[in-house]
Amino acid sequence: MQKQKSESRVAVYYELTKPKIWYLLVFTAFGAALTASNIYNIEISAGTWLLMLFSVASGSAAANTLTNYHDRDIDGIMERTKDRPLPSKRIYPAVKARNFGLVLAGISLVLAFGISFTTTLEQGAWATAFIAFGLVNNILIYSYVLKRSSRTNIILGGLCGGAPPMIGWVSVSMSDLWTMGLAMAGLVFIWIPMHIWALTLHFKDDYNKVNVPMLTAVQSEKTSARVIAGSTVVMVLFSIAPFFITTQDGQEMVGAIYLWTAIVSGGLMVGLSIWVMLKPKETAAWTLFKFSSPYLAVLFIALMVDSAL
Repeated sequence: MQKQKSESRVAVYYELTKPKIWYLLVFTAFGAALTASNIYNIEISAGTWLLMLFSVASGSAAANTLTNYHDRDIDGIMERTKDRPLPSKRIYPAVKARNFGLVLAGISLVLAFGISFTTTLEQGAWATAFIAFGLVNNILIYSYVLKRSSRTNIILGGLCGGAPPMIGWVSVSMSDLWTMGLAMAGLVFIWIPMHIWALTLHFKDDYNKVNVPMLTAVQSEKTSARVIAGSTVVMVLFSIAPFFITTQDGQEMVGAIYLWTAIVSGGLMVGLSIWVMLKPKETAAWTLFKFSSPYLAVLFIALMVDSAL
């Protein structure tokens, strides 16, 4: 009985971290690291892999936990979130969740700096800086400052999404960090608004109930659909950027496999966004939202495969 209770407690705290979110972010870090490894023919040590992946996982989980702590008041009102661990009081008092999130944040920073011991001090310092930036941007800038005050909150608040690919890249090499590394981070950053806006259009009544001014919740459905379609087109156009980036000695980073994957998958996303624009209803928005996560994963898989070949 005691073991079962312990396992249940672990499951509740695991749920608190929103694993579906940090799984994808860890995958982007993994994809960036493997792509850099393929391009520069640099072998990644087991220690670097572990430090990099677990620093991103714990950092993302920390951010999700601490934003859940801050949003526990509105989560208890919204239908979509009222059964989360804090509003349902499966974790009580709430300060336990806050402390858990702070511990995870500390672990993520320590692990990121640990990359210094398996690579170089410069790489470890940059990895730590990117983790710190991601935490500050997501928790303080987005959750505490922008989320409840600005309809464009997710734009500046989504900068943190680019941190995991930057950490993955810098864990392998400092070369082309601000070209290809930044382009991979940009894929995530530009993807986030479309992803979130499609979600909030589907659950707009929930957001309006708690006066959280997400853009697609406070605008008309027609305007929201146009914003989603426009952001999708920008995302798809930007997804082609890695094809045109070369190394400092003129070597192509990726080739036709990535290019055609970006074009075909991007065409699907544009088609879905047009559907949302023609029929700006919850069903269309939800379908676009559900396809958006696999779309991002497909792009990073294509980067890994193409760079390997």
